[in-house]
Formats: sequence, C-alpha cells, structure tokens
Amino acid sequence: MSDAEAPMCRVVRADETYDGKQGLTYFCGIAAETVGSKAICMHLLTIPPGARAKAHLHENHETAVYLLAGEVVTLYGDRLQHRMTNRAGDLVYIPAGVPHLPVNLSGEPASAVIARTDPNEQESVVLLPELEAIADEAMARLTAV
Repeated sequence: MSDAEAPMCRVVRADETYDGKQGLTYFCGIAAETVGSKAICMHLLTIPPGARAKAHLHENHETAVYLLAGEVVTLYGDRLQHRMTNRAGDLVYIPAGVPHLPVNLSGEPASAVIARTDPNEQESVVLLPELEAIADEAMARLTAV
C-alpha cells in the first residue's frame, strides 16, 4: 500500500459548530463528514442554561455521553416516562432506538462529549414531534418542583 492509499490519522479542532436537528448547536468533531470515519461519530455539545433538545432517537445506533461540566436531566422511554439526572463525570449509555431528550435545568452551561456508532453527524437522528407535548408537560412538572 502506498502512502497515498494508507489511512491517515486526523485532528479536528472543535472551533466550528453546526445546528443539529435536535435543536441544539454542536461543535464539529469526528464524523464521516470531517474525517471520513466509517463507524463512529464523536463531538462536543454545550447545552445553555434552560435549553433542551427536541424529542428524538437514533435509529440503529447507540450513544455514549461523558458529561464534562454541569448537570443535565434526560427524559427517555417510549413516552419519555423515565428520567435520570447526570452530573459532571457521569458516563451515560443510550441504546439504539430509545426516544430521549436532555435538558439543562440549571443556571450553568452543561458540556459533554458525545459518541455514536453512526459515523454521520445527523443521519440517524429521527425527530419525534408527537412527543413534544409530553416533553413540555414533563418540563413544567420538573421546573415547578
């Protein structure tokens, strides 16, 4: 194999952003679009205080999250009926096909490294508009506490 054909290691500086289907702004990272990856996508996300993603799932792809800073509540399940609170240092696993949405209820930004088994930044994202009213109700209950 010649040097021209050999796989190359690459560096991506997370200084550019893109708006995801989920309603949040992501820092560009490792993806098919940036480095030609074949089986993984990894990027950074900062959720501003009070912000949340739209209800969504990732078809056929698992997600791993490492919370770097802050605190996030994640609603998940077919009707967003489950809830977990994650803090800096937590590792979170979201199975393929599970509806979910993170929300930052704190007054501080929350930052995370996100990795998925889909090499494309947004291809496996499926929005679930039918769950938005349920999400709004859940958010109202969470903020009323």
